[in-house]
Amino acid sequence: MPVTDQRTPCRGKQRPRQAVRVTVPRVDPGRRRAFRRRLLVWYRRCRRDLPWRRTSDPYHILVSEIMLQQTQVDRVIPKYREFLTRYPSLEDLARARVDEVREAWYPLGYNVRPYRLHAIARQAIRRHGGRIPDDPAVLLRMKGIGRYTAGAILSFAYRKDAPVVDTNVRRVLRRVFLGVRRSATESTFWTMAAELLPRGGAYDYNPALMDFGATVCTARRPACPACPLRRQCASFPALSVISNGSGSSGRGSRGAVRAPPGP
Repeated sequence: MPVTDQRTPCRGKQRPRQAVRVTVPRVDPGRRRAFRRRLLVWYRRCRRDLPWRRTSDPYHILVSEIMLQQTQVDRVIPKYREFLTRYPSLEDLARARVDEVREAWYPLGYNVRPYRLHAIARQAIRRHGGRIPDDPAVLLRMKGIGRYTAGAILSFAYRKDAPVVDTNVRRVLRRVFLGVRRSATESTFWTMAAELLPRGGAYDYNPALMDFGATVCTARRPACPACPLRRQCASFPALSVISNGSGSSGRGSRGAVRAPPGP
C-alpha cells in the first residue's frame, strides 16, 4: 500500500521542480500506426453523439466551434439548436443586428464570441460569395478565425486533412508521447498533431482525439487502468499513481469544456 503521508526533515528552501521542455523527435511509424488504430477502435465504440457531428454544413460547424470555447458541452447543445433555428444560414446571421445576436447568445457567457461570429458571417457574405472558404490560407485571413477553428472547419465540414490542437489534444499528445514531466512548445504540438494525422482520415481522427481527452485522458483522475493506449503511453504507470491521489496532472480540461487555443 503506498505511503500517504511521508515526512522528511527540513533541509532548507528548495527550488520547485519544473517540467522539462524538450524538442520532440519524429514519432516512429509503427508507433504512429498503433496509436491511430487503437484510438479509432475506441472511438467507434465510445464516440459522443453530438448534434454538430451529424452535419457537414460549414456554417453549423463554425457555430458549434465558437460556442464550445470555454463552455460546457451540455450547455452548448440546446443553445446551438436554438441559435440555428433563429439564424439558419450565414445570410440570416449577417443580416441580423449585432445586439440581437448578442441577446440570442445569452446565457453562454464569454460575450466576445457573438460579435466574432457575426463579423465572420458578414465577411463571408461580402468577400467569399456567401460561403465559408475551404482554403486554409483564406480561412486564416478572416478576422476571428484562428488555427484551431480553421482546422475544425476544414476537417469536419470539408473532410480535409487538417490538424487541430485544443486543450484535450495537447494533453493526450503530451502524456502519450512525452511523459508527465515533459512539455513542448505550441508549435511542436501542432507538428505532432499533423504528423499523427491519418491520410484521408481527419474527419474521424480529430474528434476521436478530442473525445479521448475529454472522457478518458482527463486533466484530473484520468482512467489509466482502462485506457486502451496505456501500453504505448510514456506517462503510464506513473500517471496512474498520480491520478489516484488528490492532485491534478493536467493543465485544464475541456472534459465538458473547451478552452480555446485562439479564435
